[in-house]
Amino acid sequence: MAAVGVIAAAVVLTGGLAAVGSAAVIGQRLASAADAGALAAADAASGAVTGVPCDLAGEVAAEFGARIDACDLDGLIATVTVEMRVGPVVARASARAGPPP
Repeated sequence: MAAVGVIAAAVVLTGGLAAVGSAAVIGQRLASAADAGALAAADAASGAVTGVPCDLAGEVAAEFGARIDACDLDGLIATVTVEMRVGPVVARASARAGPPP
């Protein structure tokens, strides 16, 4: 019985660690999608690349498996919020990009 208890505890612990690891990966993916989307939108707003800033941000975010939740431009500064559904939870991340103040 003790061996079964130890094995069950190891399985539960492994499952918990896998869930935490998965959440960390998704968090990094979302942060990267927000950063890249904000940079793309800021580049388009400044004229460095052609295109509509928020459309470009959406295309870049889609490459990471995320979608744009919000995209705001204040002159040359772009603020982008992306989201991704993870099971029943919707995770979000935001980033800003533009010229230095």
